Amino acid sequence: MTILSRILEDREKRIRASGHTQGLPVPRERQVPVVPFGRYPFLICEIKRKSPSKGKIASALDAEEQARLYASKGVRSVSVLTEEDYFGGSLLDLMKVKEKLPDLSVLRKDFLLDEEDIHVSFRAGADAVLLIASVLDKDLLNRMHNLARHLGMAALVEVHSREEVEKVSDLKPELVGINSRDLKTFKVDPCHPLIVRSAVSWEPELVFESGITSKEDAVFALSSGFSGILVGETVVRKPERIGEIKAGFTVSRPVRFWKDLYAGKKIGRPLVKVCGLTREEDVKLADDLGADILGFIFAPSPRRTGPEVVRSLGKTRALKAGVVVLERGALLPEEIAGLIGDGHIDVVQFHGNEDPGACFYMAFPYYKALRIAGEESTDYIDEYRCPRVLVDAYAAERYGGTGRGIDESLVIMSAQRKPLWLAGGLHPDNIRETIKKYQPELVDASSGLESGPGIKNRDKMKQFFREIAYGSA
Repeated sequence: MTILSRILEDREKRIRASGHTQGLPVPRERQVPVVPFGRYPFLICEIKRKSPSKGKIASALDAEEQARLYASKGVRSVSVLTEEDYFGGSLLDLMKVKEKLPDLSVLRKDFLLDEEDIHVSFRAGADAVLLIASVLDKDLLNRMHNLARHLGMAALVEVHSREEVEKVSDLKPELVGINSRDLKTFKVDPCHPLIVRSAVSWEPELVFESGITSKEDAVFALSSGFSGILVGETVVRKPERIGEIKAGFTVSRPVRFWKDLYAGKKIGRPLVKVCGLTREEDVKLADDLGADILGFIFAPSPRRTGPEVVRSLGKTRALKAGVVVLERGALLPEEIAGLIGDGHIDVVQFHGNEDPGACFYMAFPYYKALRIAGEESTDYIDEYRCPRVLVDAYAAERYGGTGRGIDESLVIMSAQRKPLWLAGGLHPDNIRETIKKYQPELVDASSGLESGPGIKNRDKMKQFFREIAYGSA
């Protein structure tokens, strides 16, 4: 039995024992006006005492005090957990918050199961309700959504997969939440909402749920097409971070890289990066064959290329990555910053000894490439805030392009940290086996596709992509 199924089973038991009101004196009529939900900045801060994934968070939390603290920091929307057994909440929390702070927009967050839950939420003072697509059949979800809207509340419809997007596509809800937390395992993947959003065919307001702990996380979500973010444990434990997270609304701008990368991801096939490109004909071939990322090295290397080469390229279907190798404390060269600012490259790949805390402030978007020398190296994967880390083979004399592979045990350990982006020694003869063995999300090849440093071999390139197709079948 999954965590989600246990929660649902226990909520049904609670309803049978105490009714939809939790045995509490919920007013027969709503006592406070409905406040619009989703006002800018659309930051939803959560009120909860515990969770299945984190255990006890703030057992003695006073809902009214927490809401006042949020409001004092400029928060206009709060989410109140009212589920009793797993989150330590109550309808009393919601009613108290709404009574004492009537100008706040309040979302009732719970595992709502029927239309009576909607009526009770309205009477208790909720301005919005959460409807989880995975726990409601299509007809019931539609009825609950329409009832909430009829009563004047907003309905945040939460989806976790492309299949659930299809389930609600006829309804076309105006407000869609996409959770980065898998409700069956409670693991978080910040790229998952981007995969799911690519299936949304209408234009709702999108809310990024879970996994936001910093300004960088907020910018990642907001720049990827989300207009709102919901933050839970972080602001309960550390409300001082609200200002930092709110700042993400003022600096975020639409960026192409993460959103387009996952929008184009084919089911069952890894993403493909071809790196060390130096010639226009090789760029065109990699693009035509279906590469997702084209890599250009702006660091000492036999495959080094100059910014002028990248500037001269025409538009490509694939995204472009600029690879830099920096020491701690060094700054991103201005000419590389100019390339990303002007749109000639879409992302920076940091491949040196960059400080994890500095990468975001040097370039956005970015991801980190990390050389894996041993078990201790895999610990550094979690040090970087970017949603993905490319793992590469270690060589003392060179950063990448060595043709060496990573030890199998280290690949497996790396994949346990984050979805696997794999480089190092990949070529047409081993890529099919690599895909079947490790199921990487992304593969990165350079020297294994060459006739000589920086010179791609057309036959090897074509065979590489054929083997990827066979290995993904």
